[in-house]
Amino acid sequence: MSDHWQNQREGGNRFWLGVLVSASLRFGHGFMRHFLYLISLYYFLRRGAERRASRDYLTRLFGRRAKPWQVFKHIHYFAMTQLDRIYLLAQGERGYDIEVNGIEHLQQYIAQGRGVLLVGSHQGSFEVLRTLAARCPDVPLRVLLDKQKTPTMTELLEALAPEVGEAVIDVSQGGAATTLAIAETCGAGGMAALLADRGRAHEALRRVDFLGEPAPFPIGPWLLASKLQAPVFLCFGLYRGGRRYALSFELFAERVDIPRDARQQALDDILRRYAQRLEHYARLEPYNWFNFYDFWQQESTQPHAMSETRAIGEA
Repeated sequence: MSDHWQNQREGGNRFWLGVLVSASLRFGHGFMRHFLYLISLYYFLRRGAERRASRDYLTRLFGRRAKPWQVFKHIHYFAMTQLDRIYLLAQGERGYDIEVNGIEHLQQYIAQGRGVLLVGSHQGSFEVLRTLAARCPDVPLRVLLDKQKTPTMTELLEALAPEVGEAVIDVSQGGAATTLAIAETCGAGGMAALLADRGRAHEALRRVDFLGEPAPFPIGPWLLASKLQAPVFLCFGLYRGGRRYALSFELFAERVDIPRDARQQALDDILRRYAQRLEHYARLEPYNWFNFYDFWQQESTQPHAMSETRAIGEA
């Protein structure tokens, strides 16, 4: 298995990914959701590293060795969320049942003109978060993504909704530019969203308990939150089968404080709380965890704290 998630290759080439996008728009969700079983089976059979990572995660979660059908279901859930990305970008919420929880509390902060930092994870669909635009049309939403991780798929999807692509903050451009873009968004009363469960190569990580064993989490998002002093909300867009999602928001902190004289302890406390919420949602919807690599053993080349401009997490 690859020693780091960034070493995993993108699934599919430009031609076949383009065919998938075109076929999805031509034949519709009903046809494609059945066809997707074949694609899921292909990846289940061909991608051994991802299959083993899924089995390891599910085994930890269930407390017993995961069965092959459970691993296949896990992979298929991921495939379904990728298919839904196409329709959500091209057609919006039409045809989807999206249950939204906790948005009233979020809107209270937005109404005060305060910028908000939204922190998620690779659970479910981050694309569902973009439905916020329909509920808060006057509030800019910018999302951090690493366009270099899946460049072909990212390019094809952004072609469906160019305005969405323009709102992306590409973290591959560097930490300083990323930090500035987030600060400008929050300073203008907007929302900036990122995922905080994966560290990029050479990023500082700290280990806290997750599903019974210490797992490495990046500290960059929390150093950034401390610098911004903006309210932090956790967000989760969980897939519930069919065309159903549950989008949840919960206040994590009015502001994140990381005092210099107690930095390590403060970071551990923050990461522990974050990991506990990830575990809560993992147990709520087991097949929504989409970190298909050896999450507990990913390399941590620099375990100490770094500067904010070099420690920004990947989305």
